Amino acid sequence: MEFGILFTSHPDPESETYPHHDIHERVTREIIEAEALGFDSVWIAEHHFSNKYGILPDPFSYLGYLAAKTTRIKLGAAVMVVPLHHPMRIVENAAFIDILSNGRFQLGLGSGYRPYEFEGLGVDFESRRERQAEAIPLILDGFHKKRVQADGKFFKFKMDEQYEIFPQPVQQPHPPFFMGAGTDNSIVTAARNGFGLMQSSLSSVDKIRENVNLYKSHMHEAPDPLNKNPAFGRVDVVRMVYVAPTDAKAKEESEAGITHHMKTFMSGVNAGGYLGDVTEKENESQFAYDMLAETTILHGSPDTVIRRIEEFRDVGTTSIMVHYPPYYGKQQTIDMLRLFSKEVLPHVQGKPTPNAAVA
Repeated sequence: MEFGILFTSHPDPESETYPHHDIHERVTREIIEAEALGFDSVWIAEHHFSNKYGILPDPFSYLGYLAAKTTRIKLGAAVMVVPLHHPMRIVENAAFIDILSNGRFQLGLGSGYRPYEFEGLGVDFESRRERQAEAIPLILDGFHKKRVQADGKFFKFKMDEQYEIFPQPVQQPHPPFFMGAGTDNSIVTAARNGFGLMQSSLSSVDKIRENVNLYKSHMHEAPDPLNKNPAFGRVDVVRMVYVAPTDAKAKEESEAGITHHMKTFMSGVNAGGYLGDVTEKENESQFAYDMLAETTILHGSPDTVIRRIEEFRDVGTTSIMVHYPPYYGKQQTIDMLRLFSKEVLPHVQGKPTPNAAVA
């Protein structure tokens, strides 16, 4: 398995006060620390207009900065909200970041789930999946054909024969592509288009198993050259993580922060379409710490976290995106990541996934 960290640039209002400039120094510090600690990747999420979850309007610009700050770790966008962008700009910028990072870029795509982001940019939220469905083939053609024409409902453009898409990426035929998918339809779409599969922070192990099996059952439908995606068959799962010397210590240090985060994250106004509304969280009691620790989050001692990671590995997860809220404090977070690197990574990193999806 591989291990990355997902960053949402989510501010701690107590230590990173309005207008929250300090958050970007902290996130950059944690990314540089992640490379030193041996994590495989970092992922940057796109979010707009709110200080309740994320302040990062353009992952591409930040990843260009990080390409110069790092040397080994893979740099990912997770996810670029496809309906908010012109598909050819995604193609151009992905290739450019791949060049700047010397072939370390990874791209996650998704339809978005926060209505206020669409409202603020003047894009219809309800048609986002239709808009993405039109954009995805254009993005794939941009890498495979280098010259694209469009005459659809949402996108109309052409490139004359003397022009083609530049720049072109280091990784061929393109960087690893993933799709964030929670509904059956989106999972099948990911498989048929040759994408790696990204899974949310909320789905249980049993639900991940179901989704992986569905994904695998449709992988044979991906035609050439879509099945040449370097990420095809990979299953990346986001998981809230906190490791401490004991289970009790992990609960003591993280309970207030993680329960507040989970309730805030899933409030109706914020997450109106989170991965197809597949949340498995229907009432307040399911956000209690002990319930979350049993079903959803990877919190506890190194032994507990390793055991839970193995459960995800056994259902076909090939990589874990470590995620956490900002409320633990800068040093406590760094200490937690260092403990994870020392006591957990050596036991799980690099271990094969017995149930990994194959074409």
